[in-house]
This record gives sequence, structure tokens and C-alpha cells, in this order.
Amino acid sequence: MEEYASVEKVNELLNYLSEMAVTYGLKLLAALFILVVGIWVINMLVKRINKLMDKTNTDPSLRGFLKSLVSITLKIILFIIVLTTMGVEMTSFIAILGAAGLAIGLALQGTLQNFAGGVIILLFKPYKIGDFIEAQGFMGTVIAIEIFVTKLATPDNKVIIIPNGGLANSSMTNFSKMETRRVNWTFGIAYGDSYDVAKEMIMTLIKEDDRILTDPEPFIALGELANSSVNITVRAWVNGADYWGVFFDMNEKFYKVAGKHNINIPFPQMDVHLDKA
Repeated sequence: MEEYASVEKVNELLNYLSEMAVTYGLKLLAALFILVVGIWVINMLVKRINKLMDKTNTDPSLRGFLKSLVSITLKIILFIIVLTTMGVEMTSFIAILGAAGLAIGLALQGTLQNFAGGVIILLFKPYKIGDFIEAQGFMGTVIAIEIFVTKLATPDNKVIIIPNGGLANSSMTNFSKMETRRVNWTFGIAYGDSYDVAKEMIMTLIKEDDRILTDPEPFIALGELANSSVNITVRAWVNGADYWGVFFDMNEKFYKVAGKHNINIPFPQMDVHLDKA
């Protein structure tokens, strides 16, 4: 009798294990099927969204951000569906997820701040891809706006990665926002040289440069009687792309032409008078 009872218990255990294997095996297979198909569907949707953004000429600044956001969101939803298919109770899972989310949120405050900063940047658009900006002590051309960071290419071809949180919450200069920019010069001439001749010479140089705009009109005035020079203030407007070219060219032209008009470029000097006792 005892041997019969033992055999019967073993059979019951085997039957139970078989039922569990069939039940959870089918759930596991179904979950794997949903996972594979879901990832394929998500990839297809992201590609479709990318093509749609190409057709609608969506701002390049938004493309990478939206693709990443859609992909991550859909994968989180897929993960929850897979767990539900495997029989995980969502009530308990959500409670655990909420506690874990709180702990992770506290640990990743800076990362979440950068994410929020990225959203703010894309909503208010203080800059876009291709703009030349100065922020956080760096200057460069924006080459990418991602979920957490913005990437700049410096004039000497370095890549600077700046967290979006700092960019969204601090001062930033965008040199490309306006179509035109004002170029400022201060040209020093020696005391005793003719200011009128210098002014006429500078105006001629300005008129000869087609990149300098006539509206607003260029401005030339005697700006300062400095210790060693008479400083002439010059202001002119150009298209943003011409700024540095005009700035450097005008400095070079003034230096080359000044001597031909008897205009001396002074340097700091001091006159010392000795009194004989």
C-alpha cells in the first residue's frame, strides 16, 4: 500500500509539472513571439516616422529626438505586454515599478533634468542644427540635438558635448539667429593726424566692399581721445555669414592704406621730461 501511495504521489507530481510546463511553456512561447514581432513592428514604425518627417521637411533638430522618444516609449509598452502575457500580475508589477522608478529618479536627477532641458529646447527652439552658439563657456556650430545632450563642432573641429539641462537653464548667445550682424572696429590714429582724412579713407574702404550693407548706413565717429591715440569708432552691418571675413579684411586694408594717406598707427608711448635742479 505504501509503495502504491508513493507511486501515485510521483504520478501526481509529474502530472502537475507537465501541466505547468505546458501552461507556462505556451505563455513563454507566446511572450517570445510577441517580443520578436513587437520589435519588428517598432522598427518599421520608426522607419515610417522617419520617412514621414523627410516628406514634411521636419526640423532636423526634432528628428533624432522624436525617433528616440517614440522608440523608447513603444519598447516600454511592449515590455509590459510581454510580462502580462507571461502571467505577471500588473498590480504588483506597477507597485514595484513605481518604487523602483522613485529610487531611479532620485539617483538620476541630473539625467532627468537633461531630458526636460531637451524637451524645452525643442519646444522653444533657442537654437537649431547649423546655428553657431556660445554657451557654458564653449563656442561652436550645433551638429546634433539629442535627448540628453547637444553636440557642438568648434571652429578648430573639436566636438563639444553639453548637457541639455545646463543649456535650458542658463544664458546662451546665438550668433545665427538674426540674418544680419553689426561689425565693430576701433581704429587708432596718432595725435596730429587729420581725422577728416582718416574718416574719408575708412568710408572709401567701406564703400569698396560689396559685403557691407548700405541699410543701415555705416557709422563713423571720433570715439575716444586715448592716452596714445585718437580712436575712431566704426560700425557697419553685414550678413551673418560675412561677419568674420569683413572684420579681418577691413583691419588688413586699414593697415595697408593708412600710410599712403599720411595716417600713422600709434603705439603706447610715454613722454618723460627731466627738470634740472
